[in-house]
Amino acid sequence: MSAATTRSRTPDRLCAEAVDLARAAAEEAAAPGVVGEHAGLVSEGDRVVTHFFECKEMGYRGWRWAVTVARASRAKIVTLDEVVLLPGPDALLAPEWVPWSERLRPGDMGPGDLLPTDAEDLRLEPGFSGEDEPPPNSPVSDDMAELVEAEDAEVAGGVPANLPIAPSRGSIAAIAEELGLRRARVLSRYGLHTAADRWEEGFGAKTAMAQAAPASCVSCGFLVRIGGSLGQAFGVCANEFAPADGRVVSLTYGCGGHSEAAVMPKPPQPAPPRLDETRVDPFPLRPSPDSGSVPVDADAEADLGHS
Repeated sequence: MSAATTRSRTPDRLCAEAVDLARAAAEEAAAPGVVGEHAGLVSEGDRVVTHFFECKEMGYRGWRWAVTVARASRAKIVTLDEVVLLPGPDALLAPEWVPWSERLRPGDMGPGDLLPTDAEDLRLEPGFSGEDEPPPNSPVSDDMAELVEAEDAEVAGGVPANLPIAPSRGSIAAIAEELGLRRARVLSRYGLHTAADRWEEGFGAKTAMAQAAPASCVSCGFLVRIGGSLGQAFGVCANEFAPADGRVVSLTYGCGGHSEAAVMPKPPQPAPPRLDETRVDPFPLRPSPDSGSVPVDADAEADLGHS
């Protein structure tokens, strides 16, 4: 361990005694009445000491005013270095900042909100981005025009290459528009899988409602089929009384509003109790004289051999 390191751990005496100078600097930088008691000091290096003062300002619980003072070598005058408000070990701090893309949750968007998607969003992939060029075997393609011209075939209006406009219905753009592919980006396989997992978790076979349903949605008349690959496993519920009305539901989901659900039978009535516990039956200690066939008298007891 070097001598410089040893000296830096021991606060300089003159800098440590400059409490009044440090307090005056803190009060000048802070609002009136917010600088509290002296809360200690720490050595920052050779002839450099930081004094701490409690902060009484509302909303800064546990924070401290840190005033650093120093003096030059062989000098007797302590000078001011800096004044700053720093959090203490028990300070009340704001939570760590999280980007909006990680804070956003389903249902957070409101009217007028904009949600931009990242250019590298894994849920999307490029859609139909090619130019409106006819395929090689199209009657309006350049290859077919040369073939027709070579064979001296007659085409209304001239050869296809000289036609003013191509038939709109046979163009790639028209087909893409009809198939719903004329978009800059479409769902990728990852986007399809995440959507399917999310819908299956909300309205799938493992939910409590589906476990108690009389039948699944695949046989329900209120199910509206959807197109695409997701239509093999999902549909839209159109039952206004169902809990999933207007939602995308799994074909294995179900509820009590199934179109073919039978009328619920009445709950079975319990059998009447065999023992009536609401009344008390008297039991005499001695039988009634007329309850049996043997009269109760002394002679009868003697004849029966009672002693």
